[in-house]
Amino acid sequence: MSRSILLCTVGTSLFFPNLNGLEKALADDAAAPIDKKTIDRQIRPAGERLAIAYQRKDWSIVADALLEIPATERLCGAEINSTASIIANGYAPANVGIYFLHSDTVEGRNIATVLTKVFRSRGHAPVAAVPVPDLQDQDAKRFRTKGLRNLAKLICGKVREHTPAACAINATGGYKAQIAIAVLLGQALGIPVYYMHERFSSIIAFPPMPIALDFDLWMRSTGLLTALRQDAIPRNELVEDWDEKLETLVETTELNGVQYLELSATGQIFCDTFRERFRSNRDQFLPPPALKQLPPMLHDHGAVNLVKDELMRFLTAATSAVPAVVRCVTRYCNAHLSVPRRFHIRGGDIEGVFSDGTTTVKFLVESTATTPGQMAAVVAALNEWLMQNS
Repeated sequence: MSRSILLCTVGTSLFFPNLNGLEKALADDAAAPIDKKTIDRQIRPAGERLAIAYQRKDWSIVADALLEIPATERLCGAEINSTASIIANGYAPANVGIYFLHSDTVEGRNIATVLTKVFRSRGHAPVAAVPVPDLQDQDAKRFRTKGLRNLAKLICGKVREHTPAACAINATGGYKAQIAIAVLLGQALGIPVYYMHERFSSIIAFPPMPIALDFDLWMRSTGLLTALRQDAIPRNELVEDWDEKLETLVETTELNGVQYLELSATGQIFCDTFRERFRSNRDQFLPPPALKQLPPMLHDHGAVNLVKDELMRFLTAATSAVPAVVRCVTRYCNAHLSVPRRFHIRGGDIEGVFSDGTTTVKFLVESTATTPGQMAAVVAALNEWLMQNS
């Protein structure tokens, strides 16, 4: 099926080794006997302009020179070669829109600048460079814990913007880990993923795989996962939400003797995949609406009055956000505790956690849910609301 949007990971092959070694290659080829020449004489003039523009870092002229060279020439780099093959094989139309997801480096930004001009000049639309924060090769931890997560977020965002039916991923360029994340995302989201090895003459499509991710686990765990999407959190603050099945979705770091949890790139994919599924099908999972929604009930927990006004606004909004919620009833307050706001299942009940950064209030969420699955769906809907309003 032809796709109208390509999400293209970007590597450095266009610059290294291709253009970086072009000046020497042209000189060596010029000195070689006629029967030993390797550079087509028809592209040589454009190649010479290309080599000069690259040395001068004139990216506009680099793009103009590339436009004079067939897109199938290896000199053009992985992104141009692979996209040409995707189009030639009928996987995408000739004017397919392309988002170039590039590294958070000088080379990444410069290559994306060249690529966007090349494809806009060839009539593609939309075409845009998308920087991926923290995707760089100077700090391995930042690359792993933040860069790859940001890549997953940005790809999912574009799929959401254009719909899965319109999108495909070209995972040819970039770091190997970047390609792996793109492949996993494509499989999880059900969109085609294409790849072209430097020794291949044509693009290949990764076959769909029967990947099964635990949707019920996602619904039950949205409170913890929503909190981790924001920042690293001390493990002891989330111990009541922990499920050992989540171990592969998080990274653990230690600072001053305290263990912190943060979402891994795989965890980001897990979250975003099921958020899309839940948004599209939430009515299938949620219990029926309440016949009447009631105002919050605040019991006397001593310190509740410290946050009464803000708490009332929060509980009223949470009740209104999900039709299946009947009301919220406070059950605990600590004036000297700060934990992430979230909703979770605890002791067979739906519990909400409110905190203003100093005082924490926990409350029971009464709803029309009658089964564990319906309760998990209410939790997921409340955490979705919380994330949209945080």
